[in-house]
Amino acid sequence: MSFSTVSTTKSSGFVPASRIHRSLTASIEKSFLIWMAERAPRWVTSDRLTVLGFSAQIGAGLCYAMTRFHRYALLGVTVCIVLNWLGDSLDGTLARVRRQQRPRYGFYVDHIVDVFGSIALMCGLGFSGMVHWPVAIAMLLGFMLLASESYLATYTLGRFEMSQGLFGPTEIRLLLIAGNLALLRSPFATVFGHRVLLFDLGGVIAAACMAGMAVVTTIRHTAMLYREEPIA
Repeated sequence: MSFSTVSTTKSSGFVPASRIHRSLTASIEKSFLIWMAERAPRWVTSDRLTVLGFSAQIGAGLCYAMTRFHRYALLGVTVCIVLNWLGDSLDGTLARVRRQQRPRYGFYVDHIVDVFGSIALMCGLGFSGMVHWPVAIAMLLGFMLLASESYLATYTLGRFEMSQGLFGPTEIRLLLIAGNLALLRSPFATVFGHRVLLFDLGGVIAAACMAGMAVVTTIRHTAMLYREEPIA
């Protein structure tokens, strides 16, 4: 914990939650982000990286919408997803490496940006014609449900779980990129002899998994809090 973090804690009474990240790429990603942060020029700041990540997510949504007219806009989506990873993942690491943490500001801005960015991304998918609107909305609701549970757990348990099992934000981005490349070949998949939209199939699976994870973690955290706060 840096001096700036200690000062924030003493002045506001706020205690930053511990970060828990156990995804498949977590250890490699952390080392790479620290390596980049240590070599970043001074004009690169955490706030600018946050703006980059948010702008890239908006751009990904716009590029998805453009695929209704030209499928190769999917290449633009992939570029935006990579830039979103860079901005969204490096901003906090850069602040920690430079000992410039602002725990409350950083947590709030980072996650409210994720909410608005996810809405833009799912709206872009809905307009693309590559997925039906009910599926896009189901994915958005699944994300919102899982995110809400995570934020409530961060407040009540004092720890922020950045991944669910082996999957975190980076793994989701990699799956999206793989899906985009598959869409360039064909927007359809065959399931039990029936042709369906590839992203409809992936979206239904994703929405069901997010909802399921939200239910499981809700039960687990409720039981944990019940044990930690027994009735006198």
